[in-house]
Amino acid sequence: LCFLDPSSEDDHPGWPLRNLLALASNYECCTGSPLKIMSLRIGKAFKKSFTFTVKLEGCREPETRWIGWEKNQRGKYGPRCVNLRNDMDPVKLAESSADLNLKLMKWRLVPDLNLEVIRNQKCLLLGAGTLGCSVARSLLAWGVRNITFVDSGNVSLSNPVRQSLFNNEDCDLGHGTKMKAKIATEALKKILPSVTSNGVVLEIPMPGHITSNVHNADILHDLIASHDVVFMLTDTRESRWLPTLQAASLKKIAITAALGFDTYLVLRHGLENSSGFKLGCYFCNDVTAPGNSLVDRTLDQQCTVTRPGVSYIAGATAVELMVSILQHPQGGASKPEEESILGNLPHSVRGFLSSFTQVMPSTPAFSQCVACSQVVSTYQL
Repeated sequence: LCFLDPSSEDDHPGWPLRNLLALASNYECCTGSPLKIMSLRIGKAFKKSFTFTVKLEGCREPETRWIGWEKNQRGKYGPRCVNLRNDMDPVKLAESSADLNLKLMKWRLVPDLNLEVIRNQKCLLLGAGTLGCSVARSLLAWGVRNITFVDSGNVSLSNPVRQSLFNNEDCDLGHGTKMKAKIATEALKKILPSVTSNGVVLEIPMPGHITSNVHNADILHDLIASHDVVFMLTDTRESRWLPTLQAASLKKIAITAALGFDTYLVLRHGLENSSGFKLGCYFCNDVTAPGNSLVDRTLDQQCTVTRPGVSYIAGATAVELMVSILQHPQGGASKPEEESILGNLPHSVRGFLSSFTQVMPSTPAFSQCVACSQVVSTYQL
């Protein structure tokens, strides 16, 4: 008889031999005379294979006990499968390690913190630039695993030092243009392979600008409809108008982050609560309609000029505001004077780096706002 021997001992066969001998003892041809056994080992242990002789006296008991099988879920003896993916798969190990800090936060500091509601959010990032990169990294750290980028720009040589998802190899160095939305998606998957991330190359239609494809508005509408939270992280005021209008119409949580030279604004767009109260959107306090803000600017004035640290502060504040909103029972419809388990729920945060101060003003929705009022719904097709 020959059997595959898993034992590493030089002169001792492995346990599978016991079952083999129990089987052989039931046959007369194998009992009464010496039986030659070959212990075959594979791999590096092949040289340790050996032979020996045993003598079987036959099966004395009708049900000889044997080993090697356990009862499965159906109560029958058979092989059992063990899923070691969570302990051996590098992707799963990376994900569980990434979530460890959040679990420690819940176990030790905030027992009522709802991590699942954060994890299940689908976030749409309009803009994959300086703010988009900062927001995406913070979302990953909070456990968000579904992120979509929307951007029409390409990675330029000035981007990698300010935008953390790009490097010099992503720039146009004679090998063709690489789009920000696509590269940002690939970068997120390199950071955390289990993340679900998509990049959509899309130019957002803007008031006062020539639009090459009016169907982009329909694509943007479908994207906002399929996500839970919308971050408006674009450079210009007018580029935020259509997303604001569509997010208000679809009743989505929307957060705007905007930068100045040494100032920033983070604002959550209001949703109507059960009592009819609603906070204002980005355009509720405007005295002029959105238009082309770049038409009279020179090329150097068309780029956002800001202190490098401002984008990281604004991006982090936007994500933290989203997390606080999700921990409140009323979500985006909560009032600014209310609190969640993580603290305040401001309507807006305005920061001034020159004096290192912040103010948190709040304003109600304007009944004739060009983006979120009922007046706009009159023109809806």
